[in-house]
Amino acid sequence: MSPRKKLSEQRGGYSGTAVIYARYSSHNQREASIEQQVAECQKFADINNLHITEVYADKAISGKTDRRPNFQRMMRDAAKGKFQYVVAWKSNRMGRNMLDAMINDSRLRDMGVRCLYTEEDFDDTAAGRFALRNMMNVNQFYSENMAEDIMRGMMDNARKCMVNNGGLPLGYKKGEDGRYAIDEAGAAIVQEIYERFYAGGAFIDIANDLNARGLKTSRGNRWNKGSFHRLLTNERYIGVYEFGGVRIEDGVPPIIRKELFYAVQEKLKTKKNAQGRHRENGDYLLTGKLFCGHCGSPMVGISGTSKTKDKHYYYICQKKRLEKNCKKKTVRRDWIEQKIAEITKEYLMRDEVIQWLVDGYDNFLKLHRKDSMLLAAEEEMEGVKKAIKNVMTAIEQGIITPHHQGSADGAGG
Repeated sequence: MSPRKKLSEQRGGYSGTAVIYARYSSHNQREASIEQQVAECQKFADINNLHITEVYADKAISGKTDRRPNFQRMMRDAAKGKFQYVVAWKSNRMGRNMLDAMINDSRLRDMGVRCLYTEEDFDDTAAGRFALRNMMNVNQFYSENMAEDIMRGMMDNARKCMVNNGGLPLGYKKGEDGRYAIDEAGAAIVQEIYERFYAGGAFIDIANDLNARGLKTSRGNRWNKGSFHRLLTNERYIGVYEFGGVRIEDGVPPIIRKELFYAVQEKLKTKKNAQGRHRENGDYLLTGKLFCGHCGSPMVGISGTSKTKDKHYYYICQKKRLEKNCKKKTVRRDWIEQKIAEITKEYLMRDEVIQWLVDGYDNFLKLHRKDSMLLAAEEEMEGVKKAIKNVMTAIEQGIITPHHQGSADGAGG
């Protein structure tokens, strides 16, 4: 007796309209790709006199979730009676587990839609449905077993301090040995952020500066004031490897000195505490704006007590304070802040600067008025779109028919 042919090579006596559903999980390289699945389904459809009207495909999305946009779109179209069959590669395309696959199959069946699988031959009989449920059970076992294998491999990687799945923090790249390696360009940005925050720089000012220089986050996005907390609390930057409960000191090449990292943690605590935002020794107005003329490091505020018990306040080069290798002398806070205030006042009183400020304010008002008008127009447009959508929905559901429309036109006359 010859071996049973694949269903895609058999004529099953079907005819009518059909759609193809395909899904591919990027982590499972043994699965057929989207293109291969569609090709097999199209071949099956041609042999079985099925007219394919659309292909629904979800790429790189696990079957463990039903948050599949094209799958959900297919289910909505099925409810509208747009097709009679769904052709898929295997039954495990239809749900995140056996129960969900069976529920989705049953939902489609209640809508008058039958599921056909190119790699699995199940008759529309009690015996065929029993075989289908058994195959779904096998698929679920395979999925769970594969997940355990993947997790086992990831934990083995963790014990070796290797890079696992997920994005790498800014400043790191995957080395040739699979472990963390320093990306010099990204590491320089991380170091700058730590130093500027420690020196008193505001998140929004740091973000604006990085964006103006065209620098991006680890995900390639623009910086905003919410981009920094995870970066400033990530222990990888001081060499700690952590994954799934595995924690290894010095498992990652460090980017930030521990002294600076822990100082930043204390500063973050103070930032959260509204009562602790001001130092005991007063505010330093130039924090985050004043930089050393010798090495370019931020100037930070410190205080000292004289022999007469009087307290004095200064700005000191952060590099000199932490590393003792800059020759910049400390600067009296009162003197430098007063000097900057005088220079700023002198600059702002220039005729060309005053004119520039006036022009800038006029442009701001024009843009504000334009934005307000645009916002109002957009709100009006949204209202029109919503009204049109409601009418179309009513037509689709049979609430409004041509007869109703004619009656409405007559009433209007």
